[in-house]
Amino acid sequence: MAAVLEVPFWLWAAFAATVVVSLAVDLLAHRSAHVIGFKEAAAWSGLWVGLALVFGAVVFLVLGTTAGTEYTTAWLLEKSLSVDNLFVFAVIFGYFKVPRAYQHRVLFFGVIGALVFRGVFLALGVAVVSRFTAILFVFAAVLFYSTYKLLREEDDTFDPGNSFAVRLLRKVVPVRDEYAGAKFFVKEAGKRVATPLLAVVAAIEAADLIFAVDSVPAVLAVSDDAFIVYTSNAFAILGLRALYFMLSGLLDRFHYLNTGLAVILSFIGVKLILQASHKLISPAVPEIPSPVSLAVIATILAASVWFSLRRPPRRTERKATEPDADPSGPGDPPPRTPG
Repeated sequence: MAAVLEVPFWLWAAFAATVVVSLAVDLLAHRSAHVIGFKEAAAWSGLWVGLALVFGAVVFLVLGTTAGTEYTTAWLLEKSLSVDNLFVFAVIFGYFKVPRAYQHRVLFFGVIGALVFRGVFLALGVAVVSRFTAILFVFAAVLFYSTYKLLREEDDTFDPGNSFAVRLLRKVVPVRDEYAGAKFFVKEAGKRVATPLLAVVAAIEAADLIFAVDSVPAVLAVSDDAFIVYTSNAFAILGLRALYFMLSGLLDRFHYLNTGLAVILSFIGVKLILQASHKLISPAVPEIPSPVSLAVIATILAASVWFSLRRPPRRTERKATEPDADPSGPGDPPPRTPG
């Protein structure tokens, strides 16, 4: 890892401005609810990836090669780990029968919440690691356990309707059974009530908190600098919506991705153990350089995709990647609301 970086204020400001402007442009471009097709999603996905790489080039030029490599590695790592989020998005949309035209609006607000919560968790993680290096061993154990669950296909089943966030929402405000277009709130009998769309946002946020358990320890293995870990996370999160709509309906084809993610998590776990041992036990313990980490993660991801395409699954099971609801609204089947 690089030493603590002296990040100029203007670079933080440029990052913040980039995120705010990007979100504003995205919101304006999707101000009218519509079904997002593959071509539109691919164009937006390419834009988000390009934006992340351009920012990475700025990091290289301003903060140096080591920082730039760590940023790129962390961004690629978070991008790969976000694949699991896509499956959960599909489950949540299928559970609540969210009309396709409103899914982008849900994910937009989900991304904003994720940017806030990830920032809090990463700040806490950086602070803890800087004071208690031994916590890296705990983080490694978390990643090894996640590896075990992925390989044994024992990953926790996420029940959108019973998530803490959705149950808490229902205690705070009544949730009606029917959608009201893209609205989150409506008035009924003079009272303000939530629509199922708000419950979906709550479920999305709850899912991101679960994934942060793996994501935060993993990125801290790449860098313990707040600027590197947060900016890389932010750009990975910003591209999640477009990636979901681009791959929606094709997720089951990449059946080797879970195996690839398991290998990546175990590799990161080993990296954490070596880092902690280098600092606490002996400087003679080697650390894995960031360029090597970047090469390993990229190779594993590429191999996972290649094997998935070369060896398609024998039996395809539809996992509710897209609800069959018609986006027109009134004719939609009634959504499932958490009871």
